[in-house]
Formats: sequence, C-alpha cells, structure tokens
Amino acid sequence: MSRIPALDPASAPEPARSILAAVNSSLGVTPNLFRVAAQSGAALDALTGQVGALSKGALDARSREAIALAVAEANGCDYCLSAHNVLGAGAGLSSAEIGNAREARASDPKLNAILAFVRNLVINRGHATDSELEQLRRVGASEAEIVEAVANTALNIFTNYLNHVAGTDIDFPVVKAGQPIAA
Repeated sequence: MSRIPALDPASAPEPARSILAAVNSSLGVTPNLFRVAAQSGAALDALTGQVGALSKGALDARSREAIALAVAEANGCDYCLSAHNVLGAGAGLSSAEIGNAREARASDPKLNAILAFVRNLVINRGHATDSELEQLRRVGASEAEIVEAVANTALNIFTNYLNHVAGTDIDFPVVKAGQPIAA
C-alpha cells in the first residue's frame, strides 16, 4: 500500500486536477505516479513540464524510454520498470530491446554509449569522466543529446525516488528489478 496516497483526479485541487486530466488525455490513463505527485501541484507541474519539454528534444521516444529503463534498473525502481516496460513497447522497443536497456545495452552504438553513460551517472552520483564524454562524441552523440541524457536521467531519478519514498502502488503489469521480464 502506498505510503503517500494517490489522489483521485476528480477530487484533486486545482491546478493538479487539470494537469491530471491532461495526463489522462495523453496516456489514456492516469498512472499512480502522477496521482501521488499531485499531492504537490508544484511537483506535478515540474514532472509533467520536464516530460513535455524533453519530448521535444534531440532524443527520440525510444531513446528516452531506454534511458528510463536503464535508470530504473540501476535504482531498483519496480514501479518505473513496470511503467516503462509498457511505455517502451508503445514507443517501439521490442522485448529484447527492453531487456537490453535494463542492462544499459543497445545494438545501436550511440544508444549503447548513452545507456552506459546514464547508468554510470546513477552509480557515480552524477559524475562523468572525460573518457565517457569522449566515447559519447566518438559514436556521434551531439552536445544536445548528451545534455538531454543527463536531463532524462535526472527526471527518472526523481520518479524513482518518489516511488521509493511513496511506495507507489504499481498499476502496470509488474516488472521487478534484477529479474527478467516474464515471457
């Protein structure tokens, strides 16, 4: 049971109610993560604002979902693994690509380097080496893609940590960190 309750979108105070309605319109559902974040209108606005802004960036949806999976696995966030398993498939990632992303791997050399980079960011608390940046540039990552990889990592750390603190009830098919996805 969630330690911070998920608000009912119909009874949430404004502006959270309007933001939750927009999330529902976009996704077709209102995931518990957003309903928990709605306890603070400011936090919900920041969360949806960052998701919206990054969706217009240099990294495509498949890459952003792969990053979310790599970060969630590194942080052991079952809620985000469960959600991004579904969202990643919706963005076009195959089951094999989802499994690889959880291990910070991809068949595409640039995405592979980005996923290794973001996992190391999580492990090293945001510190990156010159050689890691050089590797990203060597495989063709632009400065914008590098900056957005950091931004997507930070966004996903926020959602991972909020779910850890809240004990958010998982409202997707459950995927557990450290365990393979059931076939």
